[in-house]
Amino acid sequence: MRAVVLGSSPWSLRVTDDWPEPAAGSGQVIVRVRGVGVCGSDLALLSGRRRAPAYPWIPGHEAFGEVVATGADVDQARLGQRVVIEPNYPCLKCPSCLSGRTSMCPERVIVGFTAQGTLTSRVAVPAPFAWPVPDDWADTDVVCLEPLAVALAAVRRSGVATGDRCLVVGAGSQGTLLCAALAARGITPYVLEPREGRRELAVSLGAIAADPDDTSFGVVFETSGADAALTEAVTRAAPGATVLLIGLGGEATAVNTGLVVRHQLTLRGSLIYDHPGDFVAAITSPVRSPGRVLRASYPLEQASEAFRAASDVPGKTWIRLT
Repeated sequence: MRAVVLGSSPWSLRVTDDWPEPAAGSGQVIVRVRGVGVCGSDLALLSGRRRAPAYPWIPGHEAFGEVVATGADVDQARLGQRVVIEPNYPCLKCPSCLSGRTSMCPERVIVGFTAQGTLTSRVAVPAPFAWPVPDDWADTDVVCLEPLAVALAAVRRSGVATGDRCLVVGAGSQGTLLCAALAARGITPYVLEPREGRRELAVSLGAIAADPDDTSFGVVFETSGADAALTEAVTRAAPGATVLLIGLGGEATAVNTGLVVRHQLTLRGSLIYDHPGDFVAAITSPVRSPGRVLRASYPLEQASEAFRAASDVPGKTWIRLT
């Protein structure tokens, strides 16, 4: 079957027609992939900043498609369902999982990073991690559901409430989805983003461009992981504020601990989402048409071009397989 594979050298992507077909094990379904979103973590893998366990390697994890086969112990009624894949499989047995924080599971299987990814014709998925989606959702909305779950988990963990002044630092794809998620809850986010196209997209989703001197935000979301962005996030937080860190920049960053202490700030990390609640929240959320963040689409044959151009797109990119 067809697949996009990465060689051992950075950006050495190619399309192959002879990748082995997956088999549905007990409790699994086979999903025919229809589309895959491009994530910043994919770019870290392709550029060599992150390493795959083996090569050749299939990237991609933000996938949706259709169930075309079922393994033992899976209801046959699942055949034909359009589904979105939750690409993190926790063990559901460790202390973190039993406490409800499956995102912290030390045995978590991470599709595209510790297990082969989804940029291929068909993939085997544990049935509970292939979520049926509403019939009235467009494919462009469904391909954004996984990163939307990340945004909604961050909102939940922040404790932000209606009436709070909140700031989103960085309006990449995660930042823009976060703006949409906040706006859908009746919270008007302010956004800090140096790139005009990204800033305009966030404003179109319900955000307000932040005043350069405004330092009165009770909740701040930092979405990029960059050192300068963390500095902005801490500087603009009001005394007693919560600063939620979502971005994974890949490098150590510095923080003004004096400011954190004097202003009694709370810094908290937010990693992906927790199974199953945050995916249920994404599918049933009041965020309508999350696909509004999409700004570029490529066929499978142009996957390499899609990944290389994604950083410059003021919004999200996805790759079509059908």
